[in-house]
Amino acid sequence: MYFPYFRGKQNELITVRESAQRLTDAGFVPIIEPVKESLSGFKRALDAVVEVGGEIVVIVNPRHGDHTANAGAIRSMLLENFAEDSEVTVGILLTEDISIADSVALIDQFSAKRITLVHDGFSEARGLVERLGDQFVEIRHVFLEDSCPRLYRRHFQGAPRILIRDGFQRRTNREHPVVEIFSDLHAAFGEENMDGFGDFLVVGNDFFESGGPAFSVAIHLTFIDSEKDNQMFVYHFKSDRFDTPTDPGGKFLEALNKLALEVNRPQTQVFRSSAVEEFLALHERQHFPGLGYVKKLSMTHHIETLAQYFLDR
Repeated sequence: MYFPYFRGKQNELITVRESAQRLTDAGFVPIIEPVKESLSGFKRALDAVVEVGGEIVVIVNPRHGDHTANAGAIRSMLLENFAEDSEVTVGILLTEDISIADSVALIDQFSAKRITLVHDGFSEARGLVERLGDQFVEIRHVFLEDSCPRLYRRHFQGAPRILIRDGFQRRTNREHPVVEIFSDLHAAFGEENMDGFGDFLVVGNDFFESGGPAFSVAIHLTFIDSEKDNQMFVYHFKSDRFDTPTDPGGKFLEALNKLALEVNRPQTQVFRSSAVEEFLALHERQHFPGLGYVKKLSMTHHIETLAQYFLDR
């Protein structure tokens, strides 16, 4: 149903690990593209999902990060540590640079595993379907919406199909509006003739090795508005100051004050997730846990919000 797409940075991996039970209970399937050379945190995330009986998709040919030139370490880890674990399945990224022959070779290498093809710029849809034959309907197909138009996606009708939309608009924190539309795909993926949907949470698809200086601090918090056809929106709670990169802790507390005012309103549409409760506890203590931890809480809240939405359906 829901396939959140994570890049394997530390806080993304911690989010997956700590949310493993919640993801599994909701029937959500995280996709991870490993981007860091060290795979220890990545393995801990996989172990957490396996332990609770969930499913996780691992990209074995990453587009970004430390394993783009040689993904042998990822593939070896899967074959050596998770060969017998049906919960850990294989994702193959189909970009504009991969050939049909290379795609099929990867599929054959992991033939004992469930395969998910993640389509992102690949253009040989007809040739791939012909090469796979009847096998293609046994493969799950995930389409990144920005690089997979409808005519391309049409070639894979008959197989499980998932559409991923990037709802997070990348801009500097100070340029974010107070609130804006995030997505309606959670409520409308069936109208797109899809079997499920995904997104890049409140991080976005753009990949950066590290963030720049925090001239402005923003807390991104999604919510589903029941009065607007259950569309999902995102609040950008921003610090008041944005002229220098100093005092990120103080700027976080400025943004946190605005979050607390909104979530404590009787009419708020923000779901009172465990992450929101933790934000409020930080507000009570006037404590800054670090920007990475703030991002982790925002991602956790996003997962909890969608889990509650489907629980209420």
